[in-house]
Amino acid sequence: ARMARTSVELFYDVVSPYSWLGFEVLCRYQHIWNIDLRFRPAFLGGIMQATGNKPPAMLPKRAEYLLKDIKRMAKYYQVPVKLSENVFQRILGTSTLGAMRFITAAEMTQPQYLEPLSREFWIRFWSQHEDISQPENILAVAKQAGLSSELSQKLLEMIQSPAVKNQLKETTEEAIKYGAFGMPAVVAHFKGEPHLFFGSDRLELLGSFIGE
Repeated sequence: ARMARTSVELFYDVVSPYSWLGFEVLCRYQHIWNIDLRFRPAFLGGIMQATGNKPPAMLPKRAEYLLKDIKRMAKYYQVPVKLSENVFQRILGTSTLGAMRFITAAEMTQPQYLEPLSREFWIRFWSQHEDISQPENILAVAKQAGLSSELSQKLLEMIQSPAVKNQLKETTEEAIKYGAFGMPAVVAHFKGEPHLFFGSDRLELLGSFIGE
């Protein structure tokens, strides 16, 4: 008999390149492994603040390593992450709060768009090095992901609503409750217990853990 499916939650923010890598790998495995993958858009800034975490690039040696590591990972997983010269300034200088609220609004009303929409935000920010904090850019991303202009407009209006703000805040708090201190945070619900796996380089370990 087929084993019960393992529920796997992916907490992510499009500002994080490692979240993109983890997202694409899990998107591939969801068709091979016996899992139900659930996308959980959250706010990395909120997690960092709540846990007292600092951006890894603030340590110069680590920043130097990260540049090489992301390039190698991108090549290995065939995900088009391209690093700009001022990559760390861009991350620190860009707020993804609007983008993550927009994705949250989609999650609440049109969850079928969650995967393509999230991917387009990463492509826009990490492959094309464009600003994703401006409303017109958010609408361009939504169009590229296949949303109608009416729907995109509706979601854009929703990002100011208390319902969407609270939903994003609650998802972020949920990630923290599971023990998240950064992203991606992957939580596998296995044999009645949640198990946290941090980062995009622990997914083989996750697979082994759930018997894949």
